[in-house]
Amino acid sequence: MIGLPQPAHGDGMRMPGSVSRTAMVEDSAMICVSIGRGRHKQMIAEHQHLVAQGAKLVELRLDYIRRDVNLPRLLRDRPSPVVISCRRPQDGGRWMGSEQARQTLLRAAIVDGADYIDLEEDIAGSVPRYGKTKRIISYHNFQDFPEDLEEIHARMTRLDPDIIKIAVMAHRPRHNVRMLKLVQSSSVPTVGICMGEIGVPTRILAGKFGAPFTYATFHHERTLAPGQLSYRQMTEIYHYDEINADTEVYGVVGDPIGHSLSPVIHNAAFRAKKLNKVYIPFRVPEGDFDEFLEECEFLGVKGLSITIPHKEEAMRRLTTVEPAAREIGAVNTIVFEEGERRGYNTDYRAALDSLLKGIGETTVANPLAGRTVLVLGAGGVARAVVYGLKQREADVVVSSRTEERAKMLAQQFNCRWIDWAMRHTVRPHILINCTPVGMHPNVDESPFHRHYLRRQMLVFDTVYNPEQTLLIKEARHQGCRTVTGVEMFIRQAAMQFKLFTKESPPIPLMVECLRREIGAARYDAPLPIDEAAKDESPSQPSPTADVQDAAS
Repeated sequence: MIGLPQPAHGDGMRMPGSVSRTAMVEDSAMICVSIGRGRHKQMIAEHQHLVAQGAKLVELRLDYIRRDVNLPRLLRDRPSPVVISCRRPQDGGRWMGSEQARQTLLRAAIVDGADYIDLEEDIAGSVPRYGKTKRIISYHNFQDFPEDLEEIHARMTRLDPDIIKIAVMAHRPRHNVRMLKLVQSSSVPTVGICMGEIGVPTRILAGKFGAPFTYATFHHERTLAPGQLSYRQMTEIYHYDEINADTEVYGVVGDPIGHSLSPVIHNAAFRAKKLNKVYIPFRVPEGDFDEFLEECEFLGVKGLSITIPHKEEAMRRLTTVEPAAREIGAVNTIVFEEGERRGYNTDYRAALDSLLKGIGETTVANPLAGRTVLVLGAGGVARAVVYGLKQREADVVVSSRTEERAKMLAQQFNCRWIDWAMRHTVRPHILINCTPVGMHPNVDESPFHRHYLRRQMLVFDTVYNPEQTLLIKEARHQGCRTVTGVEMFIRQAAMQFKLFTKESPPIPLMVECLRREIGAARYDAPLPIDEAAKDESPSQPSPTADVQDAAS
């Protein structure tokens, strides 16, 4: 057998539940990487590659192999311990043979000395313990989150498990909390996974709540279950092996959320500063934000970045809100401290700083005063941008594909609005795109026709992925000065980092990580943010200043 923390019992049968959680798995920060390939050769090669990358445990999905399974070939000279599983279609698998043949294959894997065998709940009672193979008793539900979750778990504890695995579909944020509470309270080591994008937090936080391991896939483009992350994402972005019970949790909240690159830069910054913190994506559908906010204490959440569609709703659920965010009517940052939920808006500061840098050196005290600025969009980012522009006495014109929202925004900040179809009739000094038009994957779209881009204009696109949007490319071609979304995104994230940690953000590292991730790095170009910005500047929000009672 290959070395892996083993239970205290010897060979043969034992009483169910007799193994303690600590005796079962000493390394609770372990990742089990699932491999599903059609050929033995491919499966063996990926196993070897993963171990070379640091993987300690892999799952070999026999149901993916397209020919007769050769167990000795897979198990002989294996470079790490393995979990053997063979899934039926109803359990998310590809096994097309008979059930008798499947169970015979699983029994053979036990006889051949597999380190772990995964047995579904309904067959576990008919497959007895044998030798040193450890039993993972599993339950899968790819459609629903069962209301009788705890009863299912209790039933599984009576099937002689070494580990219980439950994987069900999450539809609400509260499902994550219910699952992690079960994992934390179980006397039998339990891997509890909520599938789907909403369930991603259970995969990343599994070790924090005492799961013996979590699951990942070999590559993010070959997921074997909904919401599954790759081994690289788990180790290089979330640093799963460093998460423990004391790890503080931060995250970005929105819907959709899968496109967000905030976890990339915040986790890199946490690691650079040697902070025991992790930043994860929380997909929270509209209407579920209040419920999610109430669950944050159990999860250990200390700070949140807020994005679409919750920026306005979030402000109404806070105990204190800084004056600027109150006037904007939206927050993009929440800090949980001293029993309070404190709200901030770093978007408007980041947008103004980015614009002023784009304008460049000038002897004019207020270079935005009297300038005509056409703002495309009327969402949370647009609100923050318009607020900042009005503070600098700019002549603001708002245009949105949703006319009513444009009217409301213009009325709120006492500026002009124009119908979306008429936006090209404005001759602005500055054009700012606050819509998602041009965002990956729709990179061939632009919210403003290039024919109307004039050489004297400054064009600012808040979309950061890709950095070189079609609007930015066309503006440069027309001779306009440009400011990319990376500029603003990094600035607002740096301010959030300061609020979260009270430490100066490692800005050059954050820029490098972001550009590497979006695949549009230009390392020969200067960093978009000055080195001096690493230190707190007057434009950065103080974690305690300018906050007033939200109830006032």
